[in-house]
Amino acid sequence: MTVSPPRDAAPAQARRGYPPAPRSGPVEVLHGRPVADPYRWLEDPDTPATAAWRAAQDRVFAAEQASWPRLDELRGWLAERLAGGGASPPAPRGEREFHLLREPGRDLSVLAVREGGRTRVLLDPLAADPSGTTVIDAWEPSWEGTRVAVQTSSGGTERSLLRVLDVATGAVLDGPVDRVRRSPVAWLPGGRHFYYVRRLPYGGTGTGTGAARRVLLREVGTPADRDVEVFGAGRPATQYYTVATAPDGRLLVVGASEGTEPRTELWTADLTACPPDRPRLRPFGGHADGRTAVRLRAGGGPLLLRTTAGAPRGRIAVADPYEPADPGAASDAAPDGWRTLVPEEPGTVLQDVAVLDGPELPRPLLAVVRTRHAVCELALRDALTGAPAGTVPLPGQGTVTGLTARPEPGHEAWFAYTDHVTPTTVLHYDARTGRLRPWAGAPPAVPGTDGVAVTQEVARAGDGTPVRLFVLSPTGRPDRPRPTVLTGYGGFGAAMTPGFTPQALPWVRAGGVYAVACVRGGGEEGAEWHRAGAGAHKAVSFGDFEAAADHLLRDGWAAPGRLGVLGSSGGGLLAGAALTRRPEAYAAVVCAAPLLDMVRYELSGMGPSWRDEYGSAADPDDLARLLGYSPYHRVRAGARYPAVLLAVFDGDSRVDPLHARKMCAALQWAGPDGAPVVLRAESGVGHGARGAARSAGLYADVMAFFARHLGLDPGPGLRTGADPGRPDLRTTKG
Repeated sequence: MTVSPPRDAAPAQARRGYPPAPRSGPVEVLHGRPVADPYRWLEDPDTPATAAWRAAQDRVFAAEQASWPRLDELRGWLAERLAGGGASPPAPRGEREFHLLREPGRDLSVLAVREGGRTRVLLDPLAADPSGTTVIDAWEPSWEGTRVAVQTSSGGTERSLLRVLDVATGAVLDGPVDRVRRSPVAWLPGGRHFYYVRRLPYGGTGTGTGAARRVLLREVGTPADRDVEVFGAGRPATQYYTVATAPDGRLLVVGASEGTEPRTELWTADLTACPPDRPRLRPFGGHADGRTAVRLRAGGGPLLLRTTAGAPRGRIAVADPYEPADPGAASDAAPDGWRTLVPEEPGTVLQDVAVLDGPELPRPLLAVVRTRHAVCELALRDALTGAPAGTVPLPGQGTVTGLTARPEPGHEAWFAYTDHVTPTTVLHYDARTGRLRPWAGAPPAVPGTDGVAVTQEVARAGDGTPVRLFVLSPTGRPDRPRPTVLTGYGGFGAAMTPGFTPQALPWVRAGGVYAVACVRGGGEEGAEWHRAGAGAHKAVSFGDFEAAADHLLRDGWAAPGRLGVLGSSGGGLLAGAALTRRPEAYAAVVCAAPLLDMVRYELSGMGPSWRDEYGSAADPDDLARLLGYSPYHRVRAGARYPAVLLAVFDGDSRVDPLHARKMCAALQWAGPDGAPVVLRAESGVGHGARGAARSAGLYADVMAFFARHLGLDPGPGLRTGADPGRPDLRTTKG
């Protein structure tokens, strides 16, 4: 039911130069509740009214940006730090190692292959698109290493096109195939066929990014309409699928998950007993309440499983994937029948596992990555018994990602390492010698930045739960209150583990503090930590974040009146909630690609798949909870809001920029005479990957905005050997 919209408010925005924004949207009655949406007209980016409003907001942003201190210097300093190059851990196939590579000074990564000690480029996105808006989303070499499937997208949309390249010549053998989005690619031996996931045509079953998916078998070089559907018919459009094959081609594993629910359904098929285009898939694992990933190896044997089924912090299990299904009896095909090889370990969260089983090793090993309070550890386990077999010391208190090993028996593992002050580097581990060293295929490691100390603090939530946060500071102790930026995420079970944070380094070197809160809703303490801050408990995330802010102020890290909040994507919701719950507590807030209208979030972007995380406005109880924290709906006229920067990206197909447009108009209406509210709109990029120069520009704008409104001169942090000294608090707050 819709009732009349409110009358347009007086154009008070004009007093600060804000463009007119009529409050002409409807007031709908949802489950008996009147819900106003005064800026719904801003949802459509293509109307003349929205286009004019956006153009005017660009001018408002430019005027505000002109007041930011040291912006060009910040941009240059960050560009230099991001120009050092990098690589992904390699995917080894025989004598070849495939990886992403960004040479020092280059803006975008290329797909490269290393063989015989030499590296050559297979695909350079800049060669096809000199504008720099095309990026590599995903890639997967065939088991023999003779072909590689590559997915690229343009303009930040992440709507990928899939092509197959010949590795020897670089020639395109197949594609482009559209309607894929970082699809898994599971090759069959020989490199002629692979399984992958493709959406149905838009306008068919499901629409937009929520269009239903299917698992298909593709023959390289044939028209896409000849691909054979093997899984997905009749299943919900909000389901996501994974697909994997064993190197010998015998086993096919298909996984399904409903949106972001923490549950995985598995099916297996023995491809020696059925044709690959008609696999006899049988349930494997039932409907266990947990996420499960598989590791497939050459040579058959038990299936290795990394799962939270029956273990919220994760366990490693083995099971027979070929055992005949017996629905009436417990078996290896059910989680209760899976044999636990490495049990759940209190205080840690299982992240990844790889198999090291080369003939030169005295026994096969598992390389096991866990986090302890968000900091990674790498341990070795006996692959047959699960018994401890040693540890691999890491370079620091950081994060391990991208753990890989050979699909055939081998003794090597590769992974990426980073921490808050150290750019990502790729490391190589040799289990024969126990030696860990930089991988020769990556650019030389860039040293970390001096003048920054990292500590881990513990705040207490209102219910007494410990909430950990990383604090980057000049001295490693709260020697005096300093201008402080606090960030967090708190959603989808994603953990805020240490990662290179270039935007924080000049801030801290200039005398500020930068803190990262690990709030409930994330995955820092396992699946239960996630569920404690999701769905009906979402407000717990916001309370944890406020506890972290209070801790920084109470213990003397943060200067009163000089505390800022930063959040991106799901963290943009966290920052938006902080802004509207306690606006007086913060001096500046930055929301990038934020989720802010929680009543209509399901209707755009990837919103339909997030109902398990947030609930649905179609449910009356969920609606009441959503309205209780939806930042857009909590904006109140006359409130003293801090300075706000909303950053959006036109190509974003995950979180629609409409959230930030509507929030910007609401905040400008609510406090036209207060601190500035500006919208930073960027074209040609989206929610995910971007070039180094674009990243430097975004980071520089964000930190210069904080410098302006938290009162910190970033200049000392941009000089070599700078003494952080006492921060300059003379800059007037917005």
